[in-house]
This record gives sequence, C-alpha cells and structure tokens, in this order.
Amino acid sequence: MPTEIELKLALDPAAMPLLLRHAALMPLKRGHARSADVSTTYFDTPGFRLQKDGVALRVRRIGKRWVQTLKGPTEPGAGLHARAEHEWPLASGGPDLALIATTPWKKLVTKVPQDGGLVPVCTTEFRRQTVELEFPDRTRAQLCVDRGEIRAPHAGRSRRAPIAEIEIELQDGDPANLFRLGLAFAGDLPVSVIRQSKAERGYALRQGRSTSAPAPVRAAEVELDADVATADALSSIARECLRQVAANADGLLADEHTEWVHQMRVGTRRLRSCLSLMKPFSADAAVEPLIAEVKWLAALLGEARDWDVFVTQTLPPLAAWFARDASAAPGIKRLRDRAARRRRDARKAAREGVASPRFQRLLLAAGLVSAPPPIDRPGDRSDNRSDDRRANRSDDRGTTAVVGAAACSDVAPKASVYAGKLIARRHRKFADLASTLPHASNDERHASRIAAKRLRYVAEFFSSLFPGKRTRTYLETLAATQDALGEFNDAVTASALAGRLSGSADAATTGAVRGWVAAQAAAIEPRLEKALRRFDAAKPFWLPR
Repeated sequence: MPTEIELKLALDPAAMPLLLRHAALMPLKRGHARSADVSTTYFDTPGFRLQKDGVALRVRRIGKRWVQTLKGPTEPGAGLHARAEHEWPLASGGPDLALIATTPWKKLVTKVPQDGGLVPVCTTEFRRQTVELEFPDRTRAQLCVDRGEIRAPHAGRSRRAPIAEIEIELQDGDPANLFRLGLAFAGDLPVSVIRQSKAERGYALRQGRSTSAPAPVRAAEVELDADVATADALSSIARECLRQVAANADGLLADEHTEWVHQMRVGTRRLRSCLSLMKPFSADAAVEPLIAEVKWLAALLGEARDWDVFVTQTLPPLAAWFARDASAAPGIKRLRDRAARRRRDARKAAREGVASPRFQRLLLAAGLVSAPPPIDRPGDRSDNRSDDRRANRSDDRGTTAVVGAAACSDVAPKASVYAGKLIARRHRKFADLASTLPHASNDERHASRIAAKRLRYVAEFFSSLFPGKRTRTYLETLAATQDALGEFNDAVTASALAGRLSGSADAATTGAVRGWVAAQAAAIEPRLEKALRRFDAAKPFWLPR
C-alpha cells in the first residue's frame, strides 16, 4: 500500500527565512526551491463518516493541476505522520468517489451516498516552498515550508487557524533522517512538533472544537505481528508511548483538568520503561541521554500529579470532616491554602517544561530512536540502497528496528520469546515481594508497587502476542493489585506532603492529617488482599498451552 511518511514542525513565520538558510539544510539541498500556491478542500458526509473511519479525502489544486488524495489513519508517533495515501489526477475540482473503490476503503463508495453524499468540510490556502533533499546515506526527502490558513464554517461564521509549518516528507530511505534534521533545526530555531494534520485541525474548526486533543489520551494496545523481531516490537511500542506523551501536552498547557497531567505522566513512565528495554538492542549513543531527559519530564509531571491528588482527592473529605471541629478548622484552612499554592507552582513548572524547547527536543530525540525501518519506493530496490542504510543506521543513531532486530537474534529471534522470558522474570520478582505484603513496611510496599508497575508495563506492551482470555484476566488482576498499591502509596505521599506544608504552629493539624491518611490506608487493606488472591489465581498467559 502506498505510504506517506512525514515529520511536521511548527515555526514562527518570521523564522522561515532562517530555516531555508540553516547550516544543516544547505548540504542536503538538490536544486533550487520551488514555490506554488496550494488550495485544498476536504470532503466528508454531513455525519462525518470518513472521519469516523479514520480517513481524509481532499481535492487539491496546485497551479493548474487538480489532485484527489485519500489518506488512511495515522500510525502512532509524535510529529511523524505515517499513513496510507492514494492519489489520482483529476480534470476538475470535484471529488470522484468511484476512485476510492480501488483502495482498502472501497466500502465507502456505497456508504457515502447513504449518509448524504460528500460535502465540503474545510479548506486550506497556503503558499508552499519545496526543496528536494538527499541525505548522506542517499535517503531522499522533500522539505515543504507552508504559510497560509485553514478555514471552516461553524455556527454561521467562518473560523480560521494559521498555517506556519514545515513538512519533511520521506521519498525513500531512512525515516530517522527526518528526525535528525528536525533536531538540527531545534538546536537553533523555535520549532515545535505538530501532532495534528491540516485536515484534523480543519475538522476541529468545523465542529467547534479546540485544535488540540479533545480529551486526555490514554495508553493504547500495540498490535504486534506474531513473528515480529524484538527490536521492531520495541520501536513500535515506543512510538505508541510517545503518542500518548505528545497527545496530552497541548491539553496540559491549555486546560486545568488533572487528567491531562495524569495521562501524560503515565505515557512518560511507559516511554521510560520501553527505552530501558531498548538499550541492549542499541549502540546506546542516543538512548541513555534520552532516558535522562524523560526522567526530567517525569519529575515535573510527578510533582504536579502528587499535588493534584493531595488537593483534589485527599484534602476535601478530610476538610469536610474537621469542619465540625472549630478548633481544627483554621489549621486545616491554612493547610489547604498552602497546598493550593504548591499545586499552582507545580503545575506552572510542569507547563513551563512542556512549553520549552527542551521538551520539543525530547520528542524529536524519542522519534529518532523509535523511527520505523527504512523504506524503498517501487523502482528503487535494484541499487540495494536500503540494505546500505540498514547496515549503517547503528553508526549514528543509537537504536534501530532493523539493526536491532538483527543484533538481537542471538538473544531472542522473536519478540514473543523475549517477552515471555521478560514477563516471567518480572512476575517472579513481584510475586516474591507480594508474598510479604501483609506485614511489609511502607518502603517494602513501595518496592512492591514499583515491581507491579514494571510487570504491568511489559505485560501490556506485549499482550497482543498472547491473545486470549488468560491474558485479559491476568492484566485485569494485575491492574487491580497495582491500583490498590497505588492508593496506599498516595496515602503515604499525602502524609509526607502534609509534613512539608505545616509550620511550627500547625503540628496538631499535621498530626490530624496523618491520622486521617493512616485510617484511609488501613481501609485499603481488604481490597489489596482480595486483589492479591485474584492475582495469585490468574494463570500465566505467556507459557505454551
């Protein structure tokens, strides 16, 4: 299936001339920049059937040419847009629905008329400058610099959003080169990764939504082929983790809802866990520094999340209880006010981190180490350029799906073999720790929670390799156990936070909070014991049946 692979970056229009003269770009240019005015209309049914199916249909005029394009769903990643793409020349600007019959979405040919036919959804008008690129390993790409706007009608008026973006589109070769160039730009220019396509932003305008993610984005299962190599699987998993991190970033910056922080923190921890697994399959030149950057982000999000939980979950019922005690109420109010300030400071620090160039470089670096393998377009295979690129990727990239897959053959020929051994090892470690939980100290319970989390990550990462009821049951019981341990940890954290807040005159308030938290922690014990019994009864899903 024809595939479009491109990296999208936003850049202030004032910096566009600097980009086209950037030192990293000059040796890659092949020929002069071309300019064209591009006008595009996106079509869908009145009920947005195409959008619901994950596809976008557009008709684009470039000069005197008309081109119809159908694009499939975007694969996981941050900034890297990889999706099926079908294009046809047209004689005029009207869409030809019959052409879709030659694609995997041929059923739309009969469904679209039943849903009211095709109507314009949004339009884009922009000026495009295009530069042909060739990298040292002979990877070919196009750099497109677009400036213009997106327009869509909504509620009787026209809504608009600016276009000021860079597209680095792969023609053939190694997608990692797109991220290398993006990182070079990010070292000197205020670029930022664009997660949404022009079509997605146009739909948001048409439907009256924000152009950022409409709701906090949770982790999703990665569908892995049964025979996938270990490093290929880890690269795919890392791209999914990266998707969750990037998808929640805009929401964290724009919205006060606590779930943005929570889900971005989950994505960050999952990404860190996956990167740690990738190290043995890499040259380690890029992965180790990246893990350090992910730790930086996780620390910011963790602090914000701890104060969110303390202020929104721990304090409200406690304050309601002590409101009956006139002597305790003033101390509780001072505690809440101080906690609210700490929470605002932690949220501000997290936002500043996510809005920083450092975070953008993190996204690009993570995209680099998890980039999909090199591709060849039809007609490019005879010179064995792809084989050359595959052989050379580990020299300057740190990790790769292709080189990693070959390198790991002595360790695990398939991801299913590697995953089975890894999950079994982590299962044994958590089971040993869990057996002592009834009489464990807070530190020991914390160690058990970390072991449960690490087990859950790898079990979820590779779950699609072991389909069936056993897998679902195991993951459900493990999640329930980790949730109970997590609530216990929240209680311990709340006690520590209360201690950080109290002044010398509030010792009684601190004691009251700690007593309350201890009572709440004790109430978790029966649920933890039940969860552990169910987990012990769950059968290992990774063993041959």
